[in-house]
Amino acid sequence: MIVDRGHDFKPYVQATLNMYGKDMWVFRDHKDRETTRALNLYRGDHRGFEYITPRLRITPKDYALHQRGRYLHFICSPKRAKEIMTEVKEIPDWDPVTIFEPIPDRCVPNELPALRDILPAINILSPNAGEACNLLSIAYQDEPDKATVEQAADILYGFGVGPRGEGSIVIRSGALGAYIKNSQSTGQWIDAYYTVADTGKVIDVTGAGNAFLGGLAAGLSKHNDDVLPAAVYGTVAASFVIEQHGLPSFVNGHWNDDDPEKRVQEVQARSRNGSRNVEEGRRD
Repeated sequence: MIVDRGHDFKPYVQATLNMYGKDMWVFRDHKDRETTRALNLYRGDHRGFEYITPRLRITPKDYALHQRGRYLHFICSPKRAKEIMTEVKEIPDWDPVTIFEPIPDRCVPNELPALRDILPAINILSPNAGEACNLLSIAYQDEPDKATVEQAADILYGFGVGPRGEGSIVIRSGALGAYIKNSQSTGQWIDAYYTVADTGKVIDVTGAGNAFLGGLAAGLSKHNDDVLPAAVYGTVAASFVIEQHGLPSFVNGHWNDDDPEKRVQEVQARSRNGSRNVEEGRRD
């Protein structure tokens, strides 16, 4: 991950990032400008986002040859996603698996044509449940339920995702889990690690979506780009991020003093049982 450090980059932030190991970051220093900062604003259930210092845009060409990963996650508007994909195609010998997270304020119906235009070029589309419904003008109360999420996924997948239609829709749905639809799965829920019964353990959900998609990329690398098992890693990554304000701790391979592999096994077992129960219900 590229981190652009301005002249005001705080030592405590640097110390926190160093905790995760030097291999995770690519630092670039800008002594002539401030560090980019932004503010999440919460008013009831509505979240706003705004930059409070000038932003510095990162593009695919900013990555040197040895920094170009197998997976490329970007959060932006559909129009910007098209620009990113155009730039990726101009870089020789780089064909990353692309994970597009549409920026929340562009998840509105008039952005749908631009989204449909870019869908064939990307591998994975991952809005959250509310964003998916807002794009498609699907009404819901409070939060979308599972049936509504599945409806949204069916519509988005029907537009055609990925080269040759072999892409995936991954709708992140909070305590309901994540719903995956692709050519290998007609629709599968992956349980959230924390459910509605665990509200006392959920402190701050800021960054959970980004963490999920970072974990998804890690899972793809472990499971030969298979989205279903990879989504379990996304669920576990998000579970550590929401346990506190700010970043989780990382010491000796443990996050927040817990073993991530243990959580992976717990979610895998839960999701297997849930899938079996669904199939048994259908047979009945």
